[in-house]
Amino acid sequence: MTTLQPPAAAEPRPSPPPARRGRRSWTGWGFLGPFAAVFALVFLAPLAYSVHLSLFRDQLVGGTTFVGLDNYSQALQDEQFWASLGRVSLFLAVQVPIMLGIALLVALALDSGRLYGRDFFRISVFLPYAVPAVVATLMWGFMYGTRFGLLGDINSALGVSLPDPLSPGLVLASIGNIVTWEFVGYNMLIFYSALRVVPNSLYEAAQIDGAGQIRVITAIKLPAVRGALVIATIFSIIGSFQLFNEPSILQPLAPNAITTDYTPNYYTYSLSFNGQQHNYSATVAIVMGLITMVIAYVVQLRGMRKGV
Repeated sequence: MTTLQPPAAAEPRPSPPPARRGRRSWTGWGFLGPFAAVFALVFLAPLAYSVHLSLFRDQLVGGTTFVGLDNYSQALQDEQFWASLGRVSLFLAVQVPIMLGIALLVALALDSGRLYGRDFFRISVFLPYAVPAVVATLMWGFMYGTRFGLLGDINSALGVSLPDPLSPGLVLASIGNIVTWEFVGYNMLIFYSALRVVPNSLYEAAQIDGAGQIRVITAIKLPAVRGALVIATIFSIIGSFQLFNEPSILQPLAPNAITTDYTPNYYTYSLSFNGQQHNYSATVAIVMGLITMVIAYVVQLRGMRKGV
């Protein structure tokens, strides 16, 4: 009678020689290398150079002199900088909620499946995003014109005097209208993509429970787009603080309403290319970048917090 012998334990697999492990680790760096080189060249190097510039100042006597943090102290006391920051903060507080609200409503309408001509409507809403910002601003600037544009033609045809969109009191709202027209479709696509990945089982369960459309939106769809809403909000915050194209293009049409320090980016551009204050311009840009980073990070933490 033969006895069954237990199977022999598998011998441990020998580890690869050190040279082979080293080759494998360098293979990963080989794939990462091109991106790291481009990232260092187009992001880290300009950032480091901007920090270097912000620590110096061109003086009539002595040339370029190291001044440490004096430029930052000057920026924190610069009334023009704070006025421009307050202007874009007001723009952010009003325009971003309106733009994201319209984009969310359009995305919900498309996702409902009850919209006639859904594909055409989706393309129509997204199409303005494909128009370059310069072209869009020039087009709207022509329509805003009271002497040569669409508004002027309406005034002449109807014998009325509509308010000037490029007046000092309305120009910020006019810029907000342009930005909203440009980016509603972009944000709509973000929300619509988030809605399309919601499992059908959730809708079926809601239908069995007798939930109406409003209840489905509040209990299923809005929580589903929460992450997308946070991302869109962060992008919109960054874009608002970087506002430059629209005011700089409209400035010749509204010289009394849009000054060279209308937004922080426009102020930085004017300091560098018109005032030849490269060092102080780099300082303002860095301060503005830090403010944008802090606000975007706070919004991200707040938006991703569970139970909020």
